[in-house]
Amino acid sequence: MTLEPFAAALSKRGIELFRDKTDTLQINVGRLCNQVCRHCHLEAGPDSPQVMQPGTAHEIIEFAKRCPVEIADITGGAPEMNPVLTELIVELASLVPRVMLRSNLTAVKTCRKDFILDLCRTHQVVIVASFPSLNPSQTESQRGKGVWEMSIETLRKLNSIGYGQPGSGLELNLVSNPSGAFLPPSQTQSEKKFRNDLYRKFGIVFNHFFTFANVPLGRFRRWLIESGNLEDYMRKLAERFNPCAVKGLMCRTMLSVSWDGYLYDCDFNLAEGLFLGGRKMHISQMEGAPALGLPIAVSDHCYACTAGSGFT
Repeated sequence: MTLEPFAAALSKRGIELFRDKTDTLQINVGRLCNQVCRHCHLEAGPDSPQVMQPGTAHEIIEFAKRCPVEIADITGGAPEMNPVLTELIVELASLVPRVMLRSNLTAVKTCRKDFILDLCRTHQVVIVASFPSLNPSQTESQRGKGVWEMSIETLRKLNSIGYGQPGSGLELNLVSNPSGAFLPPSQTQSEKKFRNDLYRKFGIVFNHFFTFANVPLGRFRRWLIESGNLEDYMRKLAERFNPCAVKGLMCRTMLSVSWDGYLYDCDFNLAEGLFLGGRKMHISQMEGAPALGLPIAVSDHCYACTAGSGFT
């Protein structure tokens, strides 16, 4: 089977992918990470030199002042490893109604754990935690030895300070990605199993649960090629292309900024080097939100965000 380019799949169905009102500012503070996950689209790791500097963090905060958004989504790498995280949380919490921190649950344990958790609790930062599997061996095959136990310990710590607890106002969400070259199971069924098993075995509670397909970029794409699974995986994604998912794609309402301050439609386009609207622009040059109706750069990795229920 020859893969139909994603742009052609849209065109054939009469679908146009343009930007809507920007409500989310996603901030990638860099590729520095304490893990070397097999599914990472950014190829993050402990030796990465690509780390956000204080000057760039300042430009992001200034942008948030002149361009109000509803959500600030801080990601990496492992954001906990970057010293600019403190300033970003403190400043953005006063400007943006909802600040989110994406965590792999192990960096927070090794990097200023109590300080970071206290900071998040004080500013009511939403924790979005990667927890790929209920099976320890599957988790560690994807993320590394010892990750399972550290993740459970961190989830318990988060619960102990109020995260995930009813009425606390401290939101804890879990995200699961498959560990191999296959698509995720039903989100509804997975959430029920994760919720029941984590509570029964460890007393862990959380607010929301999400399952997403791995995006064929970076380290995951290289693994697909080396294992001979790329063609089959891309076919699976294309066969499950759901035109109805396009309308709710996050790239329509998100502005993604990289560790060096350049702008993209989403973190996956950042990994692919596809700049916002096809034009390289620094956040310091943006006077306001991207224009409504601006075309969104696409490539075949976009099939991952439109397979099944989509990545919205």
